[in-house]
Amino acid sequence: MVNHHCSHGQGHPGRTCMTKVPIFSNLSPEEMTEIAQIITDRHYEKGETIYLSGDTEKRLYVINNGKVKISRVSEAGKEQIIRILHPGDFMGELSLFTPVPVNSNAEALEPTDLCIIDGSKLAQIILKVPGIAVKIVEELSQRLQSAENLIEALGLHNVEQRVADTLLRMSEGQDEIKLTISKKDLAAHMGMSQETLSRKLSYFQDMGWIKQIGQRKILIQDRENLRAIASI
Repeated sequence: MVNHHCSHGQGHPGRTCMTKVPIFSNLSPEEMTEIAQIITDRHYEKGETIYLSGDTEKRLYVINNGKVKISRVSEAGKEQIIRILHPGDFMGELSLFTPVPVNSNAEALEPTDLCIIDGSKLAQIILKVPGIAVKIVEELSQRLQSAENLIEALGLHNVEQRVADTLLRMSEGQDEIKLTISKKDLAAHMGMSQETLSRKLSYFQDMGWIKQIGQRKILIQDRENLRAIASI
């Protein structure tokens, strides 16, 4: 059962979304009130589709609570996860500037609350508050950098290099990695099958480089060897 309603005024989810998202950080109280009037709140259950490739509606989606995966599916049916979004992240921003349909799919990875902003009305507000557009461009630049890094990894690195590099980046210098997505989704993000990822993780564990604990925790035990593999 999906519930959705418009939110207006202080304390409602629409306001919460605006305080979480950097693109709205410099708005005046009057401007925040104006945007709150064009926000709809909607709840999605785990596995529910938010939008599909080909959709043409102009909407900016802001994650209030939960987690969303953005993916594309090849003609052969293979899924490639583009990115995972968390509270405060947004999607659908390209629809504000281009008339073409979206070219990706969005799915809730867990129970998720979204704030959906009418794109046409937001575009009118952006004309009055251009700082919003500047912050959207900053976010798009970061996403472009991430996309280029992913393309480079897929084209230049073999499977072991990709796994080692991903583990090092996810660890952020710590010895424990807590996966926030399933290994199936992680594998899709890395451009490989779940079986291939599982084999490589088992191999790394046999070599003593990592230790897997359950399905969502990995301990880094030999960072130097992982770095050596990642930099080959």
